[in-house]
Amino acid sequence: MSKNDSQNTEIIQRLQSMQKELSIISTLNKSLATVLDEMDFQNVCTQNLKPEFAYDHFILLRKSNLDIEIFLSSTDHKINMSKNTSDVYFEKCLNSAEPLYIDLKELPDNSSTPYYFSNAKKDGMRIAVGLCLPSISNDQNVLYLFYKNYITADDFPERILLAVATQISITIRNILIGKQMQKRIQPDDEKIQEPSEDKKKQEGFQGIIGDSEEIKYIFERILQVAPSSTSVLIDGETGTGKELIAQAIHNFSSFSKKQMIKVNCASIPPNLIESELFGHEKGSFTGATEFRMGKFEQAQNSTIFLDEIGELPLELQGRLLRVLQEKDVQRIGSNNSVKLNIRVIAATNRDLQEEVAKGNFRSDLYYRLNVFPIHLPALRERKSDIPLLVNYFLQKHNLKANKKIKGFSQKMMKELCENPWFGNIRELENVIERSMITAQDEFITEIDFPKSIGLKKSEPEPEIKTLHQMEKEYILKVVEKCNGKIFGEYGAAILLGLPPTTLLSKMHRLGIKKDYQFKK
Repeated sequence: MSKNDSQNTEIIQRLQSMQKELSIISTLNKSLATVLDEMDFQNVCTQNLKPEFAYDHFILLRKSNLDIEIFLSSTDHKINMSKNTSDVYFEKCLNSAEPLYIDLKELPDNSSTPYYFSNAKKDGMRIAVGLCLPSISNDQNVLYLFYKNYITADDFPERILLAVATQISITIRNILIGKQMQKRIQPDDEKIQEPSEDKKKQEGFQGIIGDSEEIKYIFERILQVAPSSTSVLIDGETGTGKELIAQAIHNFSSFSKKQMIKVNCASIPPNLIESELFGHEKGSFTGATEFRMGKFEQAQNSTIFLDEIGELPLELQGRLLRVLQEKDVQRIGSNNSVKLNIRVIAATNRDLQEEVAKGNFRSDLYYRLNVFPIHLPALRERKSDIPLLVNYFLQKHNLKANKKIKGFSQKMMKELCENPWFGNIRELENVIERSMITAQDEFITEIDFPKSIGLKKSEPEPEIKTLHQMEKEYILKVVEKCNGKIFGEYGAAILLGLPPTTLLSKMHRLGIKKDYQFKK
């Protein structure tokens, strides 16, 4: 074999090895991202991590205040009462970016050796591999993997462990946030009995009802993004529960102690929305009789939820984009800016990519908002959740109306599951409430289903146009949307992402007269 052939073979082998490593890392990170509690974490460690790292035992240590405690262990993950305020090995791991290899046989059998190392020695462990996990919200966590046989760095997949370390930290953080939220909603009266499993399922996850694969994926996405300050864009049909998702993200975030500020962009009159969002000074315009703090300032150190963001007027989209980019806001009539520390969650029932193509929504604002997208499936796409939702609404409206409806007949439940529900969960709840009002018995045997207004009429075959015609019509539409303005802020050139001279040249080439832009 020639030298070149040998080099090529070596390169191919390296690439194959790298590809295999990347595949393992991706699989491990994905499995860790699904974890919601310690039991899930224990299962992922046993089923996914152990086969890759071939350890005999593991311990996750966490520093809480001045104490070091066991967060999770493969032998008995419930042990977390023993603490140690001074641990030289823990500190060594915190100060090292690489895994540390500790030969347990060389450790003295006295009080200077941490109790978990002493216990590991008694269980026949020889080597401990310790790694400080990346810090999230000032957390300090160390992972120890124990081996009965002697190993070195050459025997250990360091790159894989380092690549999944951040996700392990995120997983720990998610579990801790979940525990905090559980404490918050836990009743103080110890005499109150713990809800049954059925009741827990009905109450759902942060008020979100369902256990289908589709909705479980949404829960995972919430827990993944909540600890960060990343912008989130939630899209889905009307009535799918976008506000509930936004509230859940806020509740699991570091901003949860403050109220989430909600803004419905479709419900505010166009002439007031700028003042509503950004605020104004007294006397800054006719009718401004007093100072007003905008919603963005109200959301300082919290979350602002911009519902129906697709309805925001085009002329204000540029102002919103600047606020998101600069992280500050300037009230109308003020020369001073206020620095912001906020989390932005936006929601829409429109296809924003389509709105961008039509010239109704700025592409740069879309990409600024769409950092972490969450798509909510329609109810007809997760029909296995309908019985859970039906039972939840039955209990809810039984309480409100002081009724004792036990449920629906099998025939009616089947019809409820087969209905298309173009109004989604909101429509389902309305039907349940209406059926309970008219019910004459403890079981509902008749339902007056509303006529679906979501069914689309068959549309005629679209006219085939040339690219020349389509480009001309699109430019005309954008120019008209900008009220004939070509240059400067809110001009058609910026919206189309073109230099103004290039746009004018295109208009001339396409036969668009300059005075056309001012005609209706």
